[in-house]
Amino acid sequence: MYRMSKEEKEFLKSYDMSKYDRPSLTADIAVFAILQTKESDEYRKDPERKLGILLINRKDYPYKNCWALPGGFSNKKEDLHDTALRELREETGIDNAYITSFGVFSEPGRDPRGWIVSQAFLALVDRAETRVKAGSDAGDAAWFSIDITRTELKKHVLKTKAEIKTKYEIRLEQTDVDSLNSSQSQSNGVVISAIVEETRVFDNHHESISYEILDSGSLAFDHAEIIVRAFKSLHKEADDEGRIIFDLMPEKFTLYSLQEAYEIVLGEKLTTPNFRRKIAPYVIETTDIITGAGHRPAKLFKRNLDAFYE
Repeated sequence: MYRMSKEEKEFLKSYDMSKYDRPSLTADIAVFAILQTKESDEYRKDPERKLGILLINRKDYPYKNCWALPGGFSNKKEDLHDTALRELREETGIDNAYITSFGVFSEPGRDPRGWIVSQAFLALVDRAETRVKAGSDAGDAAWFSIDITRTELKKHVLKTKAEIKTKYEIRLEQTDVDSLNSSQSQSNGVVISAIVEETRVFDNHHESISYEILDSGSLAFDHAEIIVRAFKSLHKEADDEGRIIFDLMPEKFTLYSLQEAYEIVLGEKLTTPNFRRKIAPYVIETTDIITGAGHRPAKLFKRNLDAFYE
């Protein structure tokens, strides 16, 4: 354990922190889940499912009545991971989410209240086990299906330099509601569209990335950019290792529903034999089965914890 010398203690006594401007720190959380968007009209066909994100309707200024990610200011003697867990619990009632940080947002002017730096977190939950409840500064909370279309606008490559511009068009549609004031909710059927442009510059093979919000729609602050980057982070983790997808699942699940969750996040169909070979080390078959109208009984599986905690 580090021990300060007498000279260092004397130095710190006279050190004046007021000489430097200090930002406020916040945590913003992108909470994803698999949503059932509508029932199927066909007897043997499963309901449609899509990737969803949780948004809070702000009841106070700034951005009053706009939609935002759950989050808030950090308290003294609290690290930002604990801030994210606390804010998620206070604003949504969620206390069992997988949560990990994926970026720092410090663009000057990102918040009209002043110099505010945010640590952004990615959270995953099982929608069926999640019941949102009222927080102190939220009007309604709602689950939105999320679709992001990627369009490459420019790709200019030289010998040691390159510039690539990409447009991300976000479409959020309210499809699954947890109203904090269900009898008074005015938010049903909301559709939000936003556009974010990404610029990747390579100089001597070293990459730098910047973002510009071209249209924030009715999203507050810079949350359109945070949503794009959260979506990209989720997609990358699912593509690289894939174990993150299990945090979207209930305790027991069918292999079909697990594959469907992967396909929803990755945005592509997977070959069933290849998928099952790849996922085999991470699952254990249980003695339980699930039955449903129009379907044959299916075996239920659970995580193989030895593979997750190796």
